[in-house]
Amino acid sequence: MRKSLFFKIIALLFWSLSNAFAQAGTNPIPMADGLRAEGKIYVVVISLLLVLSGVFGFLFWLERRIKNLEELNSK
Repeated sequence: MRKSLFFKIIALLFWSLSNAFAQAGTNPIPMADGLRAEGKIYVVVISLLLVLSGVFGFLFWLERRIKNLEELNSK
């Protein structure tokens, strides 16, 4: 039961992403073209990667802390 739900969610995510990528080339976005032309798109991508890595790093750190508290509590 649980695996079936997991695979349905993965399939839905894959389908929605493939649909988004298929339509990405049909409607150019003027703002993205302007950022790409001026070379500022790299600043946006790097900023996004830094924020996401910070969020994932915090979640990893928090998971380790919670695991340590659970082990301490179970003793």
